[in-house]
This record gives sequence, structure tokens and C-alpha cells, in this order.
Amino acid sequence: MSEDITLFSVTYNMTDIYKIIEKARKTGKVEKGTNEVTKAIERGTAKLVVYAADVEPKEIIQHIPILCKEKKILCQEVDNRQKLGIAVGISVPASSVVVINAGEAESEINSLK
Repeated sequence: MSEDITLFSVTYNMTDIYKIIEKARKTGKVEKGTNEVTKAIERGTAKLVVYAADVEPKEIIQHIPILCKEKKILCQEVDNRQKLGIAVGISVPASSVVVINAGEAESEINSLK
């Protein structure tokens, strides 16, 4: 089964999103956790916001896509909190992450827009 998502009528492989986060973590700056993500969106420092679809309860992250739309920040949903945590370099699940400085992942993030 293919792990594809659709954003603005364009399909991206979720594996690509995880790879972009890993690259940004290694060469730029990435914050993890819904509170940090929310602050980055509100401050306007977020380049890419990614949140997991399997977060329970949904209320924890339901405001993120709305804020991103208001601030015109690229926002992606991925399938799994555990994979998101691994991509951001922690051993526990992550509900959401934000790329502050893309580093070498700048071109990949721009291609998502």
C-alpha cells in the first residue's frame, strides 16, 4: 500500500516528508512538540509544519492546519507519530514538528509549495 498524501491537488509520498524533516534536522533547525509548533506559526518563523494523523485526542493538533492556513505556512499531515519522532531525532512519538531553518532541505520544501 502506497503512503501518499494530497495537498493542493499535488500528491507527495510521505516518505519524502520524513526525509525532508531529517535533512532539515541535520542541516538546519527543527522544533518538536505542539506548543513549540504553535509558537513558531504565531511568530511567523515556520517554514514547514508537519503533524501526525494518529494523534489522540484530535483536539491536541486540530488548530495547527487552521493557523497555518491563516498565516499562509506550508502544512503537511503524515500518518504516524512514531515515524515523525524518529525523523526529528527523538526516541518517542512526536505529534507535530516545525522546520524553522531548512538548511539543505530548502529546495525540497520549496518544491512542496
